[in-house]
Amino acid sequence: MDNDVVEVSIKGVMPTSNGCAIFLGAPEKTFVIYVDQGIGNAISMTINEVKRERPLTHDLVGYIFQGMGIHLERVIINGVDEGTFYARLILKQENELGTKLVEIDARPSDSMVLALQEKKPIFVAESVLDGVEDMTEILERILKQQN
Repeated sequence: MDNDVVEVSIKGVMPTSNGCAIFLGAPEKTFVIYVDQGIGNAISMTINEVKRERPLTHDLVGYIFQGMGIHLERVIINGVDEGTFYARLILKQENELGTKLVEIDARPSDSMVLALQEKKPIFVAESVLDGVEDMTEILERILKQQN
């Protein structure tokens, strides 16, 4: 794996007027990705291990991966352009023909749900981390207000 990525964790999921703010934290910085309400709910439900009556789209994708012997290895948030973030799913498939690694372009929001479901790491490229605003203090202020 490239050395120019840093592992991040989801520090908070906060509702906004247009959807949800997902706060991602690295050791030196916290940043935010804005997602629609449905994805925000999926992330929250996965974090809180809420059982669902019927599978959601992310569950279906996971079942398809499982059925085809595909394993999510990791997620990398690898780009940002004018507030739009980009990510890659790193998938691994092993079968009688050997091992195959595949990178798939995906929305970071969908990627985060899949990574949380499979308990796999989420990474961010250092170039992305360098270019985003540090939201650490804002998240701390919000969390203090909630308590």
